[in-house]
Amino acid sequence: MKISEETVDHIAHLARLEFEGEKKDAIRADMDRIVDFMDKLQEVETGDVEPLIYMTEEVNKLRDDNPVVSLTQQEVLKNAPKKDSDYFRIPKVLDK
Repeated sequence: MKISEETVDHIAHLARLEFEGEKKDAIRADMDRIVDFMDKLQEVETGDVEPLIYMTEEVNKLRDDNPVVSLTQQEVLKNAPKKDSDYFRIPKVLDK
């Protein structure tokens, strides 16, 4: 399958990129090589190969998730420059 100029333009639009002249030709050539490589991979017999889920045999060792209260709400709000009962007050960031 050959990549057409329209395909390059469409993919460039989706990626919000712009290609002109020689750069567009280089990108199209790169895409052709990628598609040719994928076609070559289609020729490989993979019927007896198990899917690879993990790249290594290592297993993540995660700690237990034990919730603890490290700071109370009052301690946190104590140093706030502006507060409103139980919440931080911040400047408005959105306009109407």
